[in-house]
Amino acid sequence: MPRRYDIQPCTILWYNRKEINCVEMDVEQLEAEAKATAAKHVINMLQRPGQLEKVEQYKRRVSRKKASVEAMLKSAMQSQLDGVRVGLNQLQIALHEIGEIKQNLKWIEESFAAVPGLYAKLQDVRDENMRHSQYVTAMENLKHIFTVPESVEKTKQWISEGKLLHTHQSLTDLENSRDDLLYELHKLPNQAPADKVMLKAYFEDVEVLSQLLEKQLRLVLSRTLNTVRKEPTVIVTALRIIEREEKADGFALQRQKQSGFLPPGRPKKWREKAMEVLEKAVAQRIEGTQVDERNDNKMWLVRYLELTRQLILEDLRVVKTLCVPCFPPHYDIVNKFVHMYHTALSHHLQEVIQNGLEGNEYVSILSWIMNTYTGPELMQHPELNIDTSSIGPLLNNAVIDSLQQQYLKNMETNYMEWMQKTLETEKLDWGNGTAPEGDDQGFFHTSAPVIIFQMIDQNLQVTRTISQDLTFKALLLSMDQVTQYGKMYRDAIIEFKIRHFEDRSKVPYFTHYMITIVNNCLQFVELAQLMKQHYWRPGLHDNEAGTKFEALLNAFQQLRDEAAQFLLEEAFLDLEPQFQDLITSKWVMSSIPVDTICVTLEDYFQDYIHLRVRNFDYVISEAQNWVAKRYISALLQKKITFKTYEERRDAAVKIMAEAEQVKEFFVRLAPKVAKFDSPFEIINTLAEVLKSEDPEILSLDLHGLVDKYPDVTQDHLVHLLSLRGDISRSEAREKVAYILQTNKTRKRPTIPKSIFSLIS
Repeated sequence: MPRRYDIQPCTILWYNRKEINCVEMDVEQLEAEAKATAAKHVINMLQRPGQLEKVEQYKRRVSRKKASVEAMLKSAMQSQLDGVRVGLNQLQIALHEIGEIKQNLKWIEESFAAVPGLYAKLQDVRDENMRHSQYVTAMENLKHIFTVPESVEKTKQWISEGKLLHTHQSLTDLENSRDDLLYELHKLPNQAPADKVMLKAYFEDVEVLSQLLEKQLRLVLSRTLNTVRKEPTVIVTALRIIEREEKADGFALQRQKQSGFLPPGRPKKWREKAMEVLEKAVAQRIEGTQVDERNDNKMWLVRYLELTRQLILEDLRVVKTLCVPCFPPHYDIVNKFVHMYHTALSHHLQEVIQNGLEGNEYVSILSWIMNTYTGPELMQHPELNIDTSSIGPLLNNAVIDSLQQQYLKNMETNYMEWMQKTLETEKLDWGNGTAPEGDDQGFFHTSAPVIIFQMIDQNLQVTRTISQDLTFKALLLSMDQVTQYGKMYRDAIIEFKIRHFEDRSKVPYFTHYMITIVNNCLQFVELAQLMKQHYWRPGLHDNEAGTKFEALLNAFQQLRDEAAQFLLEEAFLDLEPQFQDLITSKWVMSSIPVDTICVTLEDYFQDYIHLRVRNFDYVISEAQNWVAKRYISALLQKKITFKTYEERRDAAVKIMAEAEQVKEFFVRLAPKVAKFDSPFEIINTLAEVLKSEDPEILSLDLHGLVDKYPDVTQDHLVHLLSLRGDISRSEAREKVAYILQTNKTRKRPTIPKSIFSLIS
């Protein structure tokens, strides 16, 4: 039982008095604090004699503020009261509805008490319903029951005539009649086994018809690639029958789960058997292409491989163009046939290799597997364009040592041709007037890095199965060729950039393709490192290999940085007028330059989101360095002269506000990058120097600036002091020289270079 605690009225009164005393103490304390704050405020306002004249003005201002606060309090209290009134009304409604629900639940509970008696009274109705169901089933199937022999003979005739749909319809009717009768027998509580045996014996010819139809369907499907050219409707008919049988299998299995009854011959699994028939037919076609033996023709293997290529190419063309409309989409028939041919060819090639190869036969089979099969002559043919990565390699690569030198020579030639074609494709993409497409994460890139390193990986996998020495030589050759491609890539990028900046209307998607290039460069670096992880064996590679690998990484890392600079040049070219307007007389009265810079950069950064994360962070870091550099450069160019301290102070405040504005802009875009070592802190430090009024504080600010940023030069400081307007150039040089000389004598830890090192 839950405990109850009775609180006496005197106890409640004591608590209420205590709370009232606490409230009174809080009010007195707040009143004292308010008076103290008001006294400080009055002291601050009346520091100079001239401010006494504004006392009345201050009084009116305070009165207006007080009236405003009181109005706000009244409005808030009224709003709270309205809310309480609405809440009380809703609680009243809820209480009424709860009462109605309680009455309804009571009525339902009383109704449930009568259900058991009603169930017992309906027992006779249920028995009569079962008998009626059996009579209905018997009546519905009387026609088929009396005409089974005749229907069987007619169905056999339709099979011999090739009328498959009529055959299947008749077979379905017979099977349904048999299954319905057997199901009714199954539902009887006391089944008679003799009745079931008699019924199955009466319909035994139905199972024979099913086997005959299956045999006919096997024959049709085994000739699919030939039949689909002339009579595709025959294939469609066979597949429709198979799909109907699959649905019947599904229904039978579902009914088995519910009732335990499974008709004879179910499930037929004709779809699975159809795939087996197609696989067997494909294997026979592959084996049939070997028409010669080595004793009959020395070029037997080349001829066999060419005939196989032509056969697979033609068959897959037929599959892609003619079979796809005939087969249901869920068959995924193109990929199914690709896997069938791939598997059958793999098995047969393994048999050929096991029987032994001679001479150039190793080169022929290796070249065919690595290039012909996966290349544009077969799987990558424009009419097929099949992704072989999803089906795996055709064979485990195996060659002999005598092919090493020739293989390396062929490899080098292939590298040069493929890379040149890849680069030409890249250059065509840059100028085709269409935007690049992103991957599933929205990052722009092309297939060039993957294509090149897939080619390298394929070649290295082959050499790996031969010897470690050949793998090492192939690795050196691969790294040289990729580095050479990087140089060609750089020349093409520079040419692309120059052509664009000559006329920016010719390449409408320059920014998009520069993003693609930056991402590609990073992908080259990552794929090279991945290649090193797979093929680099510590202790087996000398300094030459390490030097070549570092050259490869540096080439693409530097190219990534250079391409990122080209990308930012596009944006900052549009912002040149705004940077020219900074720290000018026009700038003093307007925030348009910095606002325009932020808006324009944000517009460009909407495209930069297609950069990969590392590249995006790098570009953001470089962009904020560029903005800070241009802002500081404008600050040191003395395009404006301040005549009074107030003008200088206002300008310094504006500079600090704009530095914070731009910093917050970058923090919003990339918080991890912008919050760490922000270059805009330097602008705030310079503004502090500009704002200083006391000469001693000015010297301290300069000492702090030099101490924090040791790469700041004498010219930087002289230009900054000259901007103040209250120090002559000679005085500025003298003061700066003294500060720099004093700073040199101090010992301090090494500090990384700041953005001052980028400003001349």
